[in-house]
Amino acid sequence: MLTLVIGNKNYSSWSLRPFLVLRTFGVAFDEVRILLDTPHFQQDVGKWAPNLRVPALHDDGLVIWDSLAICEYANEQYLDGRGWPAETAARAQARSAAAEMHSGFTALRKQCPMNMRRTPDNYRPDAEAQRDIDRIQAIWRELKQTHGQGGDFLCGAFSIVDAMYAPVVSRFLSYGVEMDDTARAFADAIQSLPAWQEWRDAGFAEIEYLPDTEKFRA
Repeated sequence: MLTLVIGNKNYSSWSLRPFLVLRTFGVAFDEVRILLDTPHFQQDVGKWAPNLRVPALHDDGLVIWDSLAICEYANEQYLDGRGWPAETAARAQARSAAAEMHSGFTALRKQCPMNMRRTPDNYRPDAEAQRDIDRIQAIWRELKQTHGQGGDFLCGAFSIVDAMYAPVVSRFLSYGVEMDDTARAFADAIQSLPAWQEWRDAGFAEIEYLPDTEKFRA
C-alpha cells in the first residue's frame, strides 16, 4: 500500500496535487497528515521526507518527494501512462505547462497563498501577481483551445497538468480573482471532481495550529 504524507488540507497546495492524481485515477493509498507550522513539524516530517517538506510518497521502502515527481512516479508505476494526454503534442505542452507551474508564479504564490476557507474581500494582488494571473489564464486558454475540446479539462480528460493547476483554482476563488470564460469552466471542472470535494470538506473540518497563540483550533 502506498502512503502519501501531506500537510493541512486547507493550506498545502503542494500536497493537493498528488492527492488529486492518485484519488482521481483510483490508486489506493494510506494518508498521513502532518499539521504545518507546529513546533514539532520538522521532527515529525523528518520521519517521512528527507527534505523535511510535504508531500512525500512511500512505496515499499522507496521515498519520492516533490509533488511533480510523485505524480510522474504514479503515472509510470500505476497508471500505465494515463496520467498525461495520449497525443504527443498535447502531452508535451501539458508537461511544459506543469513545469511552468512547478517553477514559476512566485508573486501569486506569495500574495495569494492557498486558504480554502478564505472568502473574497477587497484584497487585490499587485501588478506582478496580476502578470502571473494573466499568464496562467493564457496557458489555460491555449491548452483548452488546442488540445481540450474533447472534455472538460485543459487537455480534454483529467491529467496531471490539471492537478498541478488545481490549487490556482482555489486561490482564484478565495481571493475573488477575475476569470475569463475558459478559467471559469476549468474551475467548475476541478470543483466537480469527487477528490477535490473530499479534500475541500476535510480542509474545512480540520484543526490547525496557531503559532501566535501556540494553540490549536477547529
